[in-house]
Parts: sequence; C-alpha cells; structure tokens
Amino acid sequence: MRISRWTLLWLLVVGVLAAVEMGVLTGVINASNLIASFFTFVVALVVVSILSIIGAVFVGMFVSHRILSGKGFTPFEQEMLRMRQDVRELTDRVEEIAARIGVSLGDRKKEP
Repeated sequence: MRISRWTLLWLLVVGVLAAVEMGVLTGVINASNLIASFFTFVVALVVVSILSIIGAVFVGMFVSHRILSGKGFTPFEQEMLRMRQDVRELTDRVEEIAARIGVSLGDRKKEP
C-alpha cells in the first residue's frame, strides 16, 4: 500500500501539533513564552489560515455538489420503472395475441 505525499504531509502536521501539545502539557514548552513570541504567533496564524481555507474549499465543494447534482432514482424506484416497462410490453403482447385470434379486450389504453 502506497501512501501519498498529501497524506504524509497531513500526518506530519498532525504529529507536530500533537508534539507541541504534549510539550505544553508536560511543561517542556512554556506557554507564556509562546504567546510573547511574535514569530510563533505568525506561524500559528498562517497554519490555521491555510487549514481553514482548505476546509472551506472542501465544504464548498460538498455543498455545491449536493445543490447542483440532480437527485437520481433510488434502486427501488428504478426497479418499479423496469417493472412498469415490463407490464407495458406484456400488455402489448397480449393485445397482439388477442388481435390475431379476434378477441376484443376493451379500452385498456386509458390511464388509471
């Protein structure tokens, strides 16, 4: 099984975030120094911004796909349509047989 570059990048980002969280929880990384560091703040802001844009793109793709895609028939509805066509074909065959032997079936063309 081959893992793609994007999956590895995602795992790397999650791993780094988990390591930072564990460092803060164990006291190895002092949170007050992180807040005071402007560079760390900018890096965190950029990472959060990039991830939020990626998430917004995926949510937008999902919503637009759901809105723009036509809703198809369910398997049950497809089977009912096939059965309806079968009934029509059988009715036509019965009418042909009745016409050959000279029997009138009455007005069967009217809709229910």
